[in-house]
Amino acid sequence: MTCIVGLINNGSVHIGGDSAGVAGFSLTVRADRKVFRNQNFIFGFTSSFRMGQLLAHSFNPPKRHPETDVYAFMVTEFVDALRQCLKDGGYAQRQYEAERGGTFLVGYAGRLFKICGDYQVAEPVDCFDACGCGDRIALGALFASADSPPRERLEVALNAAERFSAGVRGPFHFETLDAAE
Repeated sequence: MTCIVGLINNGSVHIGGDSAGVAGFSLTVRADRKVFRNQNFIFGFTSSFRMGQLLAHSFNPPKRHPETDVYAFMVTEFVDALRQCLKDGGYAQRQYEAERGGTFLVGYAGRLFKICGDYQVAEPVDCFDACGCGDRIALGALFASADSPPRERLEVALNAAERFSAGVRGPFHFETLDAAE
């Protein structure tokens, strides 16, 4: 299910996402959004609506000390707080002594990160990324639309994913984290 797309443009981070809730061959267009703001972070999630609900309403992102590198902060303090939130909310899963969460994009401090199910933190060199079942389609559209404005690029990517993936459905929602935030 899902297509979440994100990109960086002139220091601002833009994330867009669809509204599909998919279980097997059943699809529900959900009113609760997969893209939202939490303090000075923007999120777009796939994997589970429960995880998204925790990120939006329970997760209290830690404050970064100004001298701490942004990537190091995301890998350590951010992920530690995320893991605790998902555990407390009953979402984190343990199997064979390995803990798993879900996948989402997060924009922070002018940068875009993908948090994967094993809590690894990925930062794309191309200044755009996507996750969910429509991610490969969306990545191609983001690559091909490099000269377009940010919102248009996100819309083209989501429209392509909706057209060619059974698990992606509008309406689409967008958030921007301005460079000054």
